[in-house]
Amino acid sequence: MQSRQQEIATALGVRDPMENETAVAAEIARRVAFIQDCLRQSGMKTLVLGISGGVDSTTAGLLCQRAVRALREAGEGDDYRFIAVRLPYLLQHDEEEAALAVASIAPDESHTVNIAPSVQALAGEVEALQGLSSAARDFALGNTKARIRMVAQYTIANARQGLVVGTDHAAEAVMGFFTKFGDGACDLTPLAGLVKGQVRQLADALGAPQQLVHKVPTADLEELAPGKPDEEAHGVSYQDIDAFLLGRPVDPEVARIIIDTYDRTAHKRQQPKEP
Repeated sequence: MQSRQQEIATALGVRDPMENETAVAAEIARRVAFIQDCLRQSGMKTLVLGISGGVDSTTAGLLCQRAVRALREAGEGDDYRFIAVRLPYLLQHDEEEAALAVASIAPDESHTVNIAPSVQALAGEVEALQGLSSAARDFALGNTKARIRMVAQYTIANARQGLVVGTDHAAEAVMGFFTKFGDGACDLTPLAGLVKGQVRQLADALGAPQQLVHKVPTADLEELAPGKPDEEAHGVSYQDIDAFLLGRPVDPEVARIIIDTYDRTAHKRQQPKEP
């Protein structure tokens, strides 16, 4: 098991534990610099990120806003901007926290795109959805929601000549807990290599509201189970996932679930196959 732990952690670029405030500050600075380098190398001046109200998008948003603000203050251009996008499906069940996330980030611009009309219109045209059980249809459309959200973000990014920011990190990547070509599609992933506890550390240091730092994570894609906790879908806790990725002892059954899920979802972390 230990050899697989090391193999998987290395493949996902898992970072060492951050034991003190100095280490957390250094990690923030490293990731802000990464975002700035991505902008410079692309020639783009705008970042676009969907804000869900969870700790991941809040943290990524705070990093992005810090990055563009520093570029402006350094005299590299007054036109560097960060755009936060709310992407509810009808009325979001945690609307108050999503609004709080945007307010705490204080983006240069914020937009709201309700994806419900697009998802419902597409669902009405896809014959393959007909005859499915309620659960199967709900699951399929949950992934459609994630993909429509990314379409909206890229539409805004294209209109503003910008880059789309993703929120994937090691604790989600190991479980394949993202929609392929949905929230898994982006131009840069500033949280890559972090475990969930480290994302919370960065969020706390960046000044995110405590209720968002410690919020129960949910992808919130299923209408039959709104706000369903990620950990319920995983079958293991984020604490267990973090421990596994950091090479710490975990229960053998926990390790089995994580390794099996990692292997089963390998296709989601790979580029399209070629002959």
